[in-house]
Order: sequence, then structure tokens, then C-alpha cells
Amino acid sequence: MKIGEQSLRWLVEKWLAPAATPVHVTRTRWMHASQTRSVRVETIRKDGPVAIFFFQHEDGAWCVFPPAAARLTIRANACSP
Repeated sequence: MKIGEQSLRWLVEKWLAPAATPVHVTRTRWMHASQTRSVRVETIRKDGPVAIFFFQHEDGAWCVFPPAAARLTIRANACSP
């Protein structure tokens, strides 16, 4: 992946810009518990309105799918006598 290919601007242009302008961010959300940020971007195309949610992942990249939820882990250490 090239630098910038997961930026929010790049993804919005990839998914929405070629056939639709202008594009508007209509909702932003920050969830403190999961440290997840998301935005809703919408535009109007010939077929009608289109909206897509974009999610920011831990590495700073934006994607159209949410990041995986953190799972609980159990660790064990061997005790030496």
C-alpha cells in the first residue's frame, strides 16, 4: 500500500468523487471505550443520495469496515521451582 492510500480523503475520492460532487461529512463519532473514530460521508448521484461510513483503525488508516474488537487474552507464565 502506498502512503496516503488509506487516508480519509483518498477513500472518499475513490468511493464517491468520480461521479458525484459535492461530498459532505454529515456525522462524526468518537467512541471513547473502543478508541474508534468514524465519519459519515454523503453525496448525491444520478441514482439518488449515497452515504458511506468510514472507520479509523489503530494505525491511523481509514477503511469502510470497522476495526476488529479487542479480545480478552489469558497469559500464563511457567513458574520455576
